[in-house]
Amino acid sequence: MSTRTETPTARPVVDGVKDARILIVESRYYVDIADALIAGAEREIKKNGAVSECVVVPGAFEIPGAIALAARHYDGFVALGCVIRGETTHYDYVCGESARGLMDLSVRDRLAIGYGIVTVNNADQAWARAAIDRGDKGGDAAHACLAMVALGRRWRKT
Repeated sequence: MSTRTETPTARPVVDGVKDARILIVESRYYVDIADALIAGAEREIKKNGAVSECVVVPGAFEIPGAIALAARHYDGFVALGCVIRGETTHYDYVCGESARGLMDLSVRDRLAIGYGIVTVNNADQAWARAAIDRGDKGGDAAHACLAMVALGRRWRKT
């Protein structure tokens, strides 16, 4: 299994998201990795002139539920967390159900959601994806959220 070094993606500024209210929903199960994901997301949101608030949930499985509860109060959402494979099938359920829950919310409720739940085999892979100077998946997730907020705003105007 590879632990290749990730390279952060160059992301352009997203037009049309100034003052957008973004809720970052984070699982702090792996605190240091969560901190790296948050740092990347907050940096990307600020760079684009949007504002963020952060709430913590116990694990990745709870992220879709928290977003559902907050759906009417924000312009977009960033889902952040880390799930590292263990010795049981629990990993598969948490990864699959959290991803399915977020996709269901995105499509059914037309929510702008950036997916930043890192699903990996070990901590080295998690760091390769989470660290700002490496994969910066928190920044990627925030950028995806902002891009969807911009599309929603654009199409509501027409």
